[in-house]
Amino acid sequence: MRIAYLDCFAGISGDMLLGALIDAGVDTNVLHEAVSALNLNAILKIEKVDRSGISSTKVHVYERNKIAEDAHHHHAEQHPHSHDHPQDHKHSHSHSHEHEHTHGRSLTVIRNLINATNLATPIKQTAIETFELLGASEARIHNVPVEKIHFHEVGAVDAIVDIVTASAGIHALAIDKWFCSSLNVGGGMVDCAHGRFPVPAPATADLLRNLPTYSAHIEKELVTPTGAAIIRTLAPTFGPQPAMRAQQIGYGAGSRNPKDFPNVLRLYIGETEKNDTASSTQTVTVLETAIDDLSPQILANVTEQALALGALDVMSTAVQMKKGRLGTLLTILAGDAQVSALENLLLRETSTLGVRIHHERRSCLDRTHTTVTTPYGEIRIKIGSRNGETFNAAPEFEDCRAAAERHHVPVKQVHQAAIAAYHR
Repeated sequence: MRIAYLDCFAGISGDMLLGALIDAGVDTNVLHEAVSALNLNAILKIEKVDRSGISSTKVHVYERNKIAEDAHHHHAEQHPHSHDHPQDHKHSHSHSHEHEHTHGRSLTVIRNLINATNLATPIKQTAIETFELLGASEARIHNVPVEKIHFHEVGAVDAIVDIVTASAGIHALAIDKWFCSSLNVGGGMVDCAHGRFPVPAPATADLLRNLPTYSAHIEKELVTPTGAAIIRTLAPTFGPQPAMRAQQIGYGAGSRNPKDFPNVLRLYIGETEKNDTASSTQTVTVLETAIDDLSPQILANVTEQALALGALDVMSTAVQMKKGRLGTLLTILAGDAQVSALENLLLRETSTLGVRIHHERRSCLDRTHTTVTTPYGEIRIKIGSRNGETFNAAPEFEDCRAAAERHHVPVKQVHQAAIAAYHR
């Protein structure tokens, strides 16, 4: 199984994650194409930097019009303002000078902006979910409806670019399961629009509820709201690094370079150690409810929400219920960490009066990925195997769909070409 481990000993921010993704092997074109798709007149600058002796990758987001403005008004400045924050200044209340350029975008505006792109649906869903988490956090802090929230720094161009490009990079890696260390939030105070707050700032603290955090080594803000929201969206398993064969290790740099403290996010990518049938057996939680009085449109929405909350799979089956009524059996597979949220979803969003919850064992093939070259570009192949024997190999559908759109051919044609290339 292909897994990733985020080592957050120096916290996490949007630009640190982007740097780690690139450093670990994500094609920079994936990020550049995501930026272009947003049509925000922004560009990425990617460079190698030193952080306490560690070579790492730093990503800057520049606005073209801001570059011209800075050149006109501040001839002495060498760089635009986009990364004044120690990590990624996407703080919902910090850096009031940004308000001169961005009066704030609502969640609806940001959602529409992302949906209008030609990016793959999973990328858009991940980015939108991250913004929805940020919005929900702000709404709780200010006690206002989420749609009344107007993001400032987190609604600025560079923050939108960070979140959307991070989503593109995350999906490009095709990770089967994410893991994460406890989060070092740093210490000291941080400037917000409403005054100085102790680290972590209110939005970050809210997003980190029930997640393992600590404060050590440095009196600076290490986890930003953007970083915290991305972690929430990934929904990783927290703890020490799991047993794995690390194939790639990436370092993403923060903007600061304090003495004797490597301000980097470390990302491991590799395969789990699974060499026998027993180790491929997992226990999953099954949530089930049968419904005969709910609109299919609402059921479809519940399915989408369940997947967004981290469900492993969601299935609906036509059933006949009492008094001959036709109904739908909704079945959700999940890990233990997601059960509470999914149970609440079913009780809140459907008409059910109860949910059945039980555990089942499932036997899983080990999953790996390889890439093949076709006349339509590179396509990832997901491989299912056990004890070194390949049982299944299937092209990633989103890769096939994107290639088909680029070359104006049927998706099945790209799919067939990928299978042929794999068997050559």
